[in-house]
Order: sequence, then C-alpha cells, then structure tokens
Amino acid sequence: MLAFAAGLVLALYTFERISDPEPRLQRAREEAAVLEARAWLQNYVAAPHEIELVDPLKTNRKVGKVYVYPTSDGWEVSGYYRRDKNDAWHPWLMRMDPQLQLVSLAVRDSDPRLAGLAAEDRRFSVKP
Repeated sequence: MLAFAAGLVLALYTFERISDPEPRLQRAREEAAVLEARAWLQNYVAAPHEIELVDPLKTNRKVGKVYVYPTSDGWEVSGYYRRDKNDAWHPWLMRMDPQLQLVSLAVRDSDPRLAGLAAEDRRFSVKP
C-alpha cells in the first residue's frame, strides 16, 4: 500500500511538472533576451565584422561562466566575444529593460575604436 501511495504521489508530481507551461515560457523569454543581447553586442563591438560569441545559448565552460538573469527592471546577460582565433576572449555584461532595449553594455577590450565609441555613448563603457 505504501508503494502504491508513493507511486501515485510521484505520478501526480510528474504530471504537474510536465503540464506547467511557466518553465517553457520563461525559457522563451530568456532566449529572446539573449538573442537581442547578441544583436546589441554585434552593433557596438563587431559592426560590420562577425565575432565569435560565448553566451547563455552557446556556452563554453573553458572560456568562462555566462548567465541570463531577469531583474526587477529588465534583464542582465553576460558572455564573452572575440574577433578571431588570435584574439583573446573579452568579457561583456549587458543590462536591458523589459522591452529589451539597451540600458548599458560594459566590455573589456583595448580596441581604440571601441574607446572612441564609448566616449560618444553613455550606455557603452570599455575597460582595457
């Protein structure tokens, strides 16, 4: 009887977990935030060239930890990028509002073009 009750409880728990749409909806929101962060990063750092990315949708533990995190006022997304195989990985941290508009982007990079861009845009900051 105890095994039957335990099995029934486990079956009900499993059904609740499978039928709950919230985890799937949260994952979709996180993916949308990361995809938009990629677009913002590409605009600031790489235009018009391509960059190699490590972010929450494309992880590489050898490079470093990355995350996407919902905050009370939007999203935070972190990751790494590099321009080519000879370039070092550059960490970045982005904050976006609930509509996925850029609030701030901070990168570690010694590219003089980026330093000049950061001087013109208060949302963008560069540290060597």
